Amino acid sequence: MAATGAAPHVLPERRVRMFITASVMLATIMQVLDSTIANVALPHMEGSLSATQDQITWVLTSYIVAAAIGTPLSGWLAGRFGRRQVFLISVVGFTVTSVACALSTTLVEMVGARLLQGLFGAALVPMSQATMLDINPPEKHAQAMAVWGMGVTLGPILGPALGGWLTDAYNWRWVFYVNVPIGLVAFFGIYAFMSETRPVARRLDLFGFTTLSIAILGLQLFLDRGEVQDWFGSIEIWIELLTAVIAFAFFVVHTFTVRTTSFFNRALARDRNFVSGCCFYFVMGAVLYATRALLPPFLQDLMGYSVVDAGFATAPGGAGSMLAMMMAGQLLGRFQARTLIAVGFSISAFSLWQMSGYTFEMSESTVIWSGFLQGLGLGLISVPLTTATFSMLDPMLRGDGTSIYSLSRNIGSSIGISFVQAELTRNTQVAHSSLVEHVNAFNPLLQGGASHWQTGSASGLAALNAEVTRQASMIGYVDDFRLLMLLALCIVPFVSLMKPERAKHPHKTR
Repeated sequence: MAATGAAPHVLPERRVRMFITASVMLATIMQVLDSTIANVALPHMEGSLSATQDQITWVLTSYIVAAAIGTPLSGWLAGRFGRRQVFLISVVGFTVTSVACALSTTLVEMVGARLLQGLFGAALVPMSQATMLDINPPEKHAQAMAVWGMGVTLGPILGPALGGWLTDAYNWRWVFYVNVPIGLVAFFGIYAFMSETRPVARRLDLFGFTTLSIAILGLQLFLDRGEVQDWFGSIEIWIELLTAVIAFAFFVVHTFTVRTTSFFNRALARDRNFVSGCCFYFVMGAVLYATRALLPPFLQDLMGYSVVDAGFATAPGGAGSMLAMMMAGQLLGRFQARTLIAVGFSISAFSLWQMSGYTFEMSESTVIWSGFLQGLGLGLISVPLTTATFSMLDPMLRGDGTSIYSLSRNIGSSIGISFVQAELTRNTQVAHSSLVEHVNAFNPLLQGGASHWQTGSASGLAALNAEVTRQASMIGYVDDFRLLMLLALCIVPFVSLMKPERAKHPHKTR
């Protein structure tokens, strides 16, 4: 069998290709699942790890930061040491650190294990994408990206449901133990069926990597810590933002002025479809992850759903994504990729419009239907977007390209989540102040026997304030869904930036 990625035109046999696909997708699902599966278990971890609510968020932050820093390095590692070797080390490291997370007894141990878990897992998603593109001929890329997209998209959607069930049925440590059987199967599959790529002697641009890593670190800390530290009212947040801006400025200047090979391959910037695709993937990450960050607390805190019920109410979004991805491979033969991307964003915007009409009286079917439609829209975006993004890219650039592509989604999701959380807090406060203005003795709903609130007692006033806060929170969530809807709509006209056809002679890298 030819080396995977070394000669993309020489294909493995169908059965071997199937085993490779299953193995790399298991590794991918394992990594993306851990980006959300631990969210619902955080309250249960607080007591076990003797951590406060503020401190326990580092369990999520440490993983996100480490994965973001390690993602752009995956292309260089795979090219320098061989994709198979890096894949095997990443799977082993991720599995072992998952066990370390499960066995942690203090917050320091947990954060350290999550940092290592994020670093080892960073290469899994971009390398799996590059592998899927390499082992399939160009005419099969749409179907291959449908399979890959299912894993990447379904992981964040199904994570809360699986995490909630494991936490309820067993305990929070099982959200990490679940990676062990997946990791073992993925390791043996990759070891047995995947051939090694041909390593290329390539010097690491240490300055470029360092400045980009510092920029990503500063940005992630700024986004994750901003809500807790009251944003620009904190010196810490200013330091993190300035660090990110200055480091990124150094990275950009260095990348486009250095005469030797830079960490970011400049040939990627010359491919219009690749650059446009990364921008669209950024927006898709923001919409998907921001919505997934809003729905669980909305359903649990406001609507009274249990952890498990909230997970199952949002799970149909995954069914919508699967259906759309299975259809997208066939639709690409009839419609241009950019047409399907525009339709996908439009459907996502429609689903968010439905979410902006949520009320306390709505049924669970409303949540399920709007989530299913959003999954349908995002699934319809994923396959055509990935196919179009890499359609004109030189196969030799896929390793670097997939790492930057994944990084764009990670940064988009971080910015999207931080933005909607900040807006939720602000809009809830504004709505609360506005509603309180109408709580007075002249309001007929609060007068005499018509009032259900005993405003003459402290307990009655507390109950009334709790109801006002509940109503204000609903307004805050609805406003967030409306903002995401506008974001999805505004991006639609820009799909025309992507070239509608594939180039027969892709650009060659220098």
